[in-house]
Amino acid sequence: MTIQEAARRSGLSAHTLRYYERIGLIHSVDRDGKGHRDYTEQDLTWLEFLTRLRSTGMPIADMCRYADLRRQGPHTAPERQRMLETHRARVAARIAELAQDLEVLDYKINFYKEMS
Repeated sequence: MTIQEAARRSGLSAHTLRYYERIGLIHSVDRDGKGHRDYTEQDLTWLEFLTRLRSTGMPIADMCRYADLRRQGPHTAPERQRMLETHRARVAARIAELAQDLEVLDYKINFYKEMS
């Protein structure tokens, strides 16, 4: 599929897709006969995973490291697992912080409701 189609389906901009390719987050995408990028369903699956990592706050440098390990093959699976476990712990801690923040907001909202 074209870069425009991949952008539409992934929710990322064409600029972001080119950037991800340039910094090594995605491999050099195959080209069609005219030299245009030709994305596959497998590319979209990878982009969805990258988007999840990014939305959970994983730094781009860590994402690049993970992508590099992935390209190196299955023998890097233990290190990739450790990376994801470390990131998961950070995400869980952030969720706990947000839950506390939500409790404070609920307290204040209820305070104002009781005033009226």
